[in-house]
Amino acid sequence: MKLHSIYLLGLVGTLGLASFNASAADDLKTVASIYENGTALAGQTVSVQGKVVKVVKGIKKRNFIHIQDGTGDAKSETNDLTGTSQQLANVGDQVVLTGVLVINRDFGGGYLFPRLLEDTTITPAAKP
Repeated sequence: MKLHSIYLLGLVGTLGLASFNASAADDLKTVASIYENGTALAGQTVSVQGKVVKVVKGIKKRNFIHIQDGTGDAKSETNDLTGTSQQLANVGDQVVLTGVLVINRDFGGGYLFPRLLEDTTITPAAKP
């Protein structure tokens, strides 16, 4: 009986996780939409998929992961989104950053971010 209970819990947990991932994928934001709708999204947990273009390790006890997804405008600097994380990713990785959106985060010393995802989790992006 105990083995059946463990199996059932595992099955329920797996199904719950699968449905969470499906809904999270449906809710992905673009980098451009984070800049366009940032005020309305501030303080909310959001997910953005993109390619890692820069990684800065160990600044203020966190890693800064920069992603781009082909949206936004390089001239107006709305094509790059940064997330802070205890995790790392490599330049070139396709990832999903999920974190709390903060507007105009100033760490001092020249580290000012008009849009920043804080305390992000980094997961590999789903392959098409």
